[in-house]
Amino acid sequence: MQICYHPDLFHGIGGILWRNFTAMLLPMLTTLDTTLTTARLRLRTITEHDLVDLYQVFSDDEVTYFLPYITWTDMLAAKSWYARVLDDAAARSALQLVLEEQASGKVIGTIILFRFDAECARAELGYALNREYWHGGYMREALQALLPHAFNELGLHRIEAEVDTRNAPSAKLLRSLGFNEEGLMRQRWKMKGEYKDTWFFGMLAGGGEQAKS
Repeated sequence: MQICYHPDLFHGIGGILWRNFTAMLLPMLTTLDTTLTTARLRLRTITEHDLVDLYQVFSDDEVTYFLPYITWTDMLAAKSWYARVLDDAAARSALQLVLEEQASGKVIGTIILFRFDAECARAELGYALNREYWHGGYMREALQALLPHAFNELGLHRIEAEVDTRNAPSAKLLRSLGFNEEGLMRQRWKMKGEYKDTWFFGMLAGGGEQAKS
Protein backbone atom coordinates (compact mmCIF):
# COMPACT_ATOMS: atom_id res chain seq x y z
CA MET A 1 0.00 0.00 0.00
CA GLN A 2 1.33 3.41 -0.94
CA ILE A 3 1.37 5.91 1.94
CA CYS A 4 1.20 9.59 1.01
CA TYR A 5 2.66 11.89 3.62
CA HIS A 6 0.91 15.14 4.35
CA PRO A 7 3.16 18.23 4.73
CA ASP A 8 1.65 18.97 8.16
CA LEU A 9 3.58 15.96 9.43
CA PHE A 10 6.84 17.76 8.71
CA HIS A 11 8.18 20.59 10.82
CA GLY A 12 10.95 23.17 10.69
CA ILE A 13 13.16 23.59 7.64
CA GLY A 14 12.08 20.22 6.23
CA GLY A 15 8.44 21.25 6.33
CA ILE A 16 9.17 24.55 4.60
CA LEU A 17 11.07 22.81 1.82
CA TRP A 18 8.26 20.26 1.39
CA ARG A 19 5.59 22.95 1.14
CA ASN A 20 7.68 24.89 -1.38
CA PHE A 21 8.07 21.74 -3.44
CA THR A 22 4.33 21.00 -3.54
CA ALA A 23 3.56 24.65 -4.33
CA MET A 24 5.80 24.36 -7.38
CA LEU A 25 4.20 21.06 -8.36
CA LEU A 26 0.56 22.17 -8.26
CA PRO A 27 0.66 24.77 -11.07
CA MET A 28 2.33 22.22 -13.32
CA LEU A 29 -0.52 19.81 -12.76
CA THR A 30 -3.30 22.23 -13.69
CA THR A 31 -1.78 23.97 -16.68
CA LEU A 32 -1.74 22.67 -20.26
CA ASP A 33 0.82 24.91 -21.92
CA THR A 34 0.37 23.42 -25.38
CA THR A 35 -2.39 22.06 -27.60
CA LEU A 36 -2.13 18.29 -28.05
CA THR A 37 -2.80 17.27 -31.64
CA THR A 38 -3.84 13.85 -32.93
CA ALA A 39 -4.84 12.64 -36.38
CA ARG A 40 -8.36 14.04 -35.99
CA LEU A 41 -8.42 16.07 -32.79
CA ARG A 42 -6.99 18.96 -30.85
CA LEU A 43 -6.96 18.71 -27.04
CA ARG A 44 -6.85 22.07 -25.32
CA THR A 45 -7.97 23.93 -22.23
CA ILE A 46 -11.66 24.83 -22.17
CA THR A 47 -12.96 28.35 -22.87
CA GLU A 48 -16.41 29.84 -22.34
CA HIS A 49 -16.90 29.90 -26.12
CA ASP A 50 -16.96 26.06 -26.05
CA LEU A 51 -20.22 25.96 -24.08
CA VAL A 52 -22.38 26.15 -27.20
CA ASP A 53 -20.92 22.91 -28.56
CA LEU A 54 -20.78 21.31 -25.12
CA TYR A 55 -24.48 21.96 -24.63
CA GLN A 56 -25.11 19.37 -27.34
CA VAL A 57 -23.01 16.90 -25.36
CA PHE A 58 -24.41 17.41 -21.86
CA SER A 59 -28.04 18.03 -22.81
CA ASP A 60 -28.21 14.40 -23.97
CA ASP A 61 -29.60 12.03 -21.32
CA GLU A 62 -27.65 9.10 -22.76
CA VAL A 63 -24.36 10.96 -22.37
CA THR A 64 -25.06 12.06 -18.80
CA TYR A 65 -26.57 8.75 -17.66
CA PHE A 66 -23.40 7.67 -15.83
CA LEU A 67 -22.21 11.16 -14.93
CA PRO A 68 -22.55 12.62 -11.41
CA TYR A 69 -24.60 15.64 -12.48
CA ILE A 70 -27.93 16.18 -14.17
CA THR A 71 -28.57 16.72 -17.86
CA TRP A 72 -28.32 20.34 -18.95
CA THR A 73 -31.69 21.83 -19.87
CA ASP A 74 -30.62 25.41 -20.60
CA MET A 75 -27.50 27.55 -21.00
CA LEU A 76 -27.76 28.65 -17.39
CA ALA A 77 -26.81 25.11 -16.38
CA ALA A 78 -23.90 25.26 -18.80
CA LYS A 79 -22.66 28.54 -17.37
CA SER A 80 -23.00 27.28 -13.79
CA TRP A 81 -20.91 24.24 -14.72
CA TYR A 82 -18.30 26.49 -16.35
CA ALA A 83 -18.14 28.64 -13.22
CA ARG A 84 -17.27 25.51 -11.22
CA VAL A 85 -14.60 24.66 -13.80
CA LEU A 86 -13.03 28.08 -13.26
CA ASP A 87 -13.21 27.66 -9.48
CA ASP A 88 -11.45 24.29 -9.70
CA ALA A 89 -8.77 25.75 -11.95
CA ALA A 90 -8.22 28.65 -9.55
CA ALA A 91 -7.93 26.17 -6.67
CA ARG A 92 -5.48 24.13 -8.76
CA SER A 93 -7.56 21.03 -8.21
CA ALA A 94 -8.52 20.12 -11.78
CA LEU A 95 -7.57 20.46 -15.42
CA GLN A 96 -10.57 20.59 -17.80
CA LEU A 97 -9.84 19.93 -21.47
CA VAL A 98 -12.01 19.77 -24.57
CA LEU A 99 -11.76 17.61 -27.67
CA GLU A 100 -11.98 19.75 -30.79
CA GLU A 101 -12.47 18.04 -34.14
CA GLN A 102 -9.84 19.37 -36.51
CA ALA A 103 -11.91 19.10 -39.67
CA SER A 104 -14.91 21.06 -38.38
CA GLY A 105 -13.57 23.02 -35.41
CA LYS A 106 -16.45 21.58 -33.37
CA VAL A 107 -15.94 20.65 -29.71
CA ILE A 108 -17.18 17.08 -29.34
CA GLY A 109 -16.24 16.11 -25.80
CA THR A 110 -14.31 16.70 -22.61
CA ILE A 111 -11.56 15.13 -20.54
CA ILE A 112 -10.84 16.13 -16.97
CA LEU A 113 -7.97 15.38 -14.61
CA PHE A 114 -9.17 16.17 -11.10
CA ARG A 115 -8.82 15.37 -7.39
CA PHE A 116 -5.14 16.19 -7.60
CA ASP A 117 -2.96 14.95 -4.76
CA ALA A 118 0.30 16.87 -5.20
CA GLU A 119 2.21 14.96 -2.53
CA CYS A 120 1.50 11.65 -4.24
CA ALA A 121 1.46 13.06 -7.80
CA ARG A 122 -1.93 11.44 -8.33
CA ALA A 123 -5.13 12.46 -10.15
CA GLU A 124 -8.44 11.01 -11.27
CA LEU A 125 -9.60 10.83 -14.88
CA GLY A 126 -13.05 11.55 -16.32
CA TYR A 127 -14.39 12.01 -19.84
CA ALA A 128 -17.53 12.49 -21.94
CA LEU A 129 -18.20 12.42 -25.68
CA ASN A 130 -20.94 13.69 -27.98
CA ARG A 131 -23.13 10.66 -28.75
CA GLU A 132 -22.87 11.30 -32.50
CA TYR A 133 -19.17 10.40 -32.20
CA TRP A 134 -19.50 7.21 -30.13
CA HIS A 135 -17.85 4.03 -31.48
CA GLY A 136 -15.51 6.06 -33.69
CA GLY A 137 -12.37 5.74 -31.56
CA TYR A 138 -12.27 9.45 -30.70
CA MET A 139 -11.89 9.15 -26.95
CA ARG A 140 -9.26 6.45 -27.29
CA GLU A 141 -7.35 8.70 -29.70
CA ALA A 142 -7.55 11.61 -27.27
CA LEU A 143 -6.46 9.61 -24.23
CA GLN A 144 -3.55 8.06 -26.10
CA ALA A 145 -2.25 11.61 -26.52
CA LEU A 146 -3.11 12.89 -23.05
CA LEU A 147 -1.88 10.06 -20.83
CA PRO A 148 1.81 10.23 -21.85
CA HIS A 149 1.65 14.03 -21.50
CA ALA A 150 0.12 13.73 -18.04
CA PHE A 151 2.88 11.43 -16.85
CA ASN A 152 5.86 12.95 -18.64
CA GLU A 153 5.03 16.67 -18.72
CA LEU A 154 2.54 17.23 -15.90
CA GLY A 155 4.53 15.07 -13.50
CA LEU A 156 1.84 12.61 -12.45
CA HIS A 157 2.86 9.25 -11.03
CA ARG A 158 -0.59 7.64 -10.91
CA ILE A 159 -3.92 8.18 -12.68
CA GLU A 160 -7.13 6.61 -11.39
CA ALA A 161 -10.61 6.19 -12.82
CA GLU A 162 -13.94 4.94 -11.49
CA VAL A 163 -16.47 3.38 -13.86
CA ASP A 164 -20.06 2.42 -13.20
CA THR A 165 -20.22 -1.38 -13.53
CA ARG A 166 -22.99 -1.02 -16.13
CA ASN A 167 -20.77 1.11 -18.35
CA ALA A 168 -18.98 -1.73 -20.13
CA PRO A 169 -17.68 0.35 -23.09
CA SER A 170 -15.87 2.77 -20.77
CA ALA A 171 -14.28 -0.08 -18.82
CA LYS A 172 -13.21 -1.73 -22.07
CA LEU A 173 -11.60 1.51 -23.21
CA LEU A 174 -9.55 1.87 -20.02
CA ARG A 175 -8.38 -1.75 -20.16
CA SER A 176 -7.29 -1.32 -23.77
CA LEU A 177 -5.21 1.71 -22.80
CA GLY A 178 -3.33 -0.25 -20.15
CA PHE A 179 -5.27 0.60 -16.98
CA ASN A 180 -5.38 -2.16 -14.40
CA GLU A 181 -8.72 -3.08 -12.87
CA GLU A 182 -7.92 -2.90 -9.16
CA GLY A 183 -11.21 -3.73 -7.53
CA LEU A 184 -14.97 -3.45 -7.22
CA MET A 185 -16.45 -0.89 -4.85
CA ARG A 186 -20.02 -1.79 -4.01
CA GLN A 187 -22.53 1.06 -3.72
CA ARG A 188 -19.66 3.54 -3.84
CA TRP A 189 -21.76 6.56 -4.84
CA LYS A 190 -25.35 7.64 -4.46
CA MET A 191 -26.29 9.51 -7.62
CA LYS A 192 -29.64 10.42 -9.06
CA GLY A 193 -31.48 8.59 -6.31
CA GLU A 194 -29.66 5.25 -6.39
CA TYR A 195 -26.45 3.67 -5.12
CA LYS A 196 -23.86 2.81 -7.75
CA ASP A 197 -21.28 0.04 -7.85
CA THR A 198 -18.02 1.07 -9.51
CA TRP A 199 -14.96 -0.60 -10.92
CA PHE A 200 -11.72 1.03 -9.78
CA PHE A 201 -8.92 1.40 -12.33
CA GLY A 202 -5.35 2.65 -12.00
CA MET A 203 -2.32 3.31 -14.17
CA LEU A 204 1.22 4.10 -13.04
CA ALA A 205 3.79 6.17 -14.88
CA GLY A 206 5.65 3.76 -17.11
CA GLY A 207 3.41 0.94 -15.95
CA GLY A 208 0.70 0.89 -18.62
CA GLU A 209 0.72 -1.89 -21.17
CA GLN A 210 1.07 -1.05 -24.84
CA ALA A 211 -2.39 0.03 -25.99
CA LYS A 212 -4.01 -2.67 -28.05
CA SER A 213 -4.99 -1.82 -31.59
